[in-house]
Order: sequence, then C-alpha cells, then structure tokens
Amino acid sequence: MSTDAQIKDMVKQKYSEIALQDKGVNATSCCGAGGCSTEAYNIMSDDYTQLEGYNPDADLNLGCGLPTQFAKIKKGDTVIDLGSGAGNDCFIARQETGEGGKVIGIDFTPAMIEKARINAEKINFDNVEFRQGDIEKMPVTANTADVIVSNCVLNLVPNKDGVFKEIIRVLKPGGHFSISDIVLVGNLPSKIQEAAEMYAGCVSGAIQKQAYMDLITNNGFTNVTIQKEKVIVVPDDILSGYLNKEEIEQFRAGNTGIYSVTVYAEKPVETKSCCGPDCCS
Repeated sequence: MSTDAQIKDMVKQKYSEIALQDKGVNATSCCGAGGCSTEAYNIMSDDYTQLEGYNPDADLNLGCGLPTQFAKIKKGDTVIDLGSGAGNDCFIARQETGEGGKVIGIDFTPAMIEKARINAEKINFDNVEFRQGDIEKMPVTANTADVIVSNCVLNLVPNKDGVFKEIIRVLKPGGHFSISDIVLVGNLPSKIQEAAEMYAGCVSGAIQKQAYMDLITNNGFTNVTIQKEKVIVVPDDILSGYLNKEEIEQFRAGNTGIYSVTVYAEKPVETKSCCGPDCCS
C-alpha cells in the first residue's frame, strides 16, 4: 500500500463487500474484514442492543466502541456521523435529537450509503440523511454540526490530520465530538502493518495513541478527554495468517498494545472581533 489513493481504493472495495456479506461474518471478524477468526465472538465492538434507537438491520458489527452513548447529544442538535455504514449510529443519534434535530451520515462507500438509505426508509425518518463523500473533504458546509460521532473509521483514513481539520471546520463554535477508534502503544510487527486485510480490519491502519491525541490538540480542540478505553486482544488464529508461532509468542510477550479509545473534544467558542484601542495591535 504505497499511496493514499491505493489505500482508499482497497478500503472502498473491502467495505463494499462487507455491506453485502452476512452479519454473522462481521461478528466473528476484526471490524468486518472477513471470516478471519474461528472464534464465535466479536473482537472489536461493544454491544449496541440496549441503546434506544438501535436498529438490528443497520448494525453490521463494525465498530470498536459506543460513541453515541458518550456524545452528549441534546434534543434539536444537528449530528454528523463519519463513516456511517448502514446507519446504526445515525438512528441512535436520531433517538437523542428527536424530531427537531437532524442527523447526517457520511460514508465513502456507495454500497453502504444504499444500505443505510434503505434502512432509513423502513423507519420512515425524515430528518436523517446519508451523503456519499470523503471525510477528509466532507460534503457539508462550515459550522453545521453541534455534535460529530464516528465509530472505528479514522483508523482507515490515511490523512487523519485532514479529517480533524474537517471536523473543526464543520462543527459549530462550542460544538464537540465523541469518536471511538483504534490506537496503538508500541509498534505492530511489520507483517501485520503491511497486511491489507488487517488494515480494513482497523488494526494496521491505527497510529500511536499519543500521536492520535496530539493530532486533536494540535488542530485547536479543547477539553480533550478519553471517555472510555479498552484493550483489544487479537486471537492467535487471526495472527497466524501473518505471523508464525515464534513471532506470535514474541508479539504477545512484547510491550505492544492495541486499544479502543473513545475520545471527546470541543471546538472553542469563537470570540467576537474587536477593533477598539485596547484589543487591536
């Protein structure tokens, strides 16, 4: 994967396949990357089923957290979901915003947009819409959203800095985000880092935790906090596709950690311009 364009093409192809495959395959995979584990449990995601607005048709078991649970969404808010998939987080956000709010889902993959729109028609929501687009260049005007959520998506994007620049552009002053993502502590073995299947599975596209947090603060966000953190344990039967037994043992014995984090941050409230003698240079 030598260029950003190649990475994006690979992700689009993989998630087009995921949109059409059985939900049970996703549930035993790493973020839906394929039938890569024989274990009958979900490796990354948390259980959505107890949240109001949950829609089983829209839940493809692709996430790594519950950002909408922590997003502090209020009635009447405008919410944007980055990498909206089949629409699950959007429908949960709609439950929070009510009829007076608005929810916009943005996804890179046409097959996911089609699936989400079909799910929205079944529910008959008139204030939830889905737009195809690149979250590095969102099809949304500036200062639109009160809240932005995203679930295990930014790790798939080559230009993460560009996404955070777009988030601060699109948020209203004083708006905030709650994003669940995969981050690393230490370095993954190169065989995993270079594996396209694991990249689409949200692992090898992850960056260092501190670098991730620095991207947020360096882009001007304030009140940055980690709302939830959990260790991700990738089963041996997945790792064996990329590492031999000795390499797996070395990996397990090392200091490398794979984590799911849910991060909250706010866009500062813009101050009014001043032309008086006391505040202009």
